[in-house]
Amino acid sequence: MMNELTLFTTALGLSEPWEVVDIKFSKEEGRLDLRIDFVKGAKFTCPSCEGKECEIHDTRERTWRHLNFFQYETYLHARVPRIKCKRGGIKQVEVPWSRAGSGFTLLFEMLVLQLCREMSVSAVAEVVCEQANRIWRVLSHYVEKARRRVDLSTFHILGIDEFSARKGYVYMTSFSDLESSRVIYVGESRRKEVVEEFVGDLKERGKDPEQIDLVCCDMWDPYLNGLGHHIAHAQVVFDRFHIIKLMNKAIEKVRWREQKENSDLKKTRYLWLKNPKNLTAKQEKRLDKLKGLDLKTARAYHIKLALSRFWELKDPVQAAQYLKQWYFWATHSRLKPVIEVAKAIKRYWQGVVSFTLSRITNGVVEGLNSKIKTAMKRAYGFKHMTYLRTIVYLVAGKLSFDYPH
Repeated sequence: MMNELTLFTTALGLSEPWEVVDIKFSKEEGRLDLRIDFVKGAKFTCPSCEGKECEIHDTRERTWRHLNFFQYETYLHARVPRIKCKRGGIKQVEVPWSRAGSGFTLLFEMLVLQLCREMSVSAVAEVVCEQANRIWRVLSHYVEKARRRVDLSTFHILGIDEFSARKGYVYMTSFSDLESSRVIYVGESRRKEVVEEFVGDLKERGKDPEQIDLVCCDMWDPYLNGLGHHIAHAQVVFDRFHIIKLMNKAIEKVRWREQKENSDLKKTRYLWLKNPKNLTAKQEKRLDKLKGLDLKTARAYHIKLALSRFWELKDPVQAAQYLKQWYFWATHSRLKPVIEVAKAIKRYWQGVVSFTLSRITNGVVEGLNSKIKTAMKRAYGFKHMTYLRTIVYLVAGKLSFDYPH
């Protein structure tokens, strides 16, 4: 009949020269301790010596947290050998149940990883009764390892967008593969240097920035300067969402000034900013009444609607001609905020018109930003920006992990 030592040796998946040699169980402490040792005279292979077996130099005592045995915390203890490398030097032997430098077994780390995909790190730490910082380190290791394995061989359309990491104008920048709908890099600023950091990361992963031929972003000069220095060959397309956002801000400025003299405009902000297709019957009726009045805000609104029709045109020549006509109308509107938007479009004309050739948008990035906001809630109370980057990759990076058997 199998004894308890053999049973736990088999359950842990240990093979020669490793075996369980002692078991200590304390119901009062809620703890199970398993001592693992190697058989006398055992030799261990050295990766530096092409798999040749080497003699033991000395041993070091180590402890690892393992999966719970029923409701009891379980710990593995072993004296880990250091071997004399035949090429010189002393090498630490890698044990089969844990990765180098970790205080947890592989199976415990995989449990943590699975829980972190569904729960906040603080909640996982509470469930497994461990410090949150230790859980973050485990998560960071596996997420970065999986991120480095992502296949970017077909990556050629880049989406760039910013998001607010904390209050006080602390911004981060996401770089996304628009075709695969995944975040591939997160930078800790929105300065022009962040593009250089992204390119450096791409090269470290063995990818050539030259493979990027399209970039979709907003009209933020630091991004454009960075792209001009490091991905100058790529065609830049300005996203429709951000251009309409600029136009909406212009409408709000016009309305804000005009409502001081016309009380009919008070509490009408969302009528002018909302997509006409999404208006309720009541909102549509009120907007039609306001549009019938001789209002500056109504003029700005009609200019916005005319601009939005640009992205519906399929023929590049026709679209460019249409935008020229719109520009003339906008710059002669006598509405300063609208004129400023028109001049911004003129300044970045090529990037706006390029949409008619590529038909790409940052719509995918907006969806990923929604996931990033979810990730930020799950990383609530994070102490380091690296922790936030880790959780963003986990939630929006479409990562796959290797799980031990």
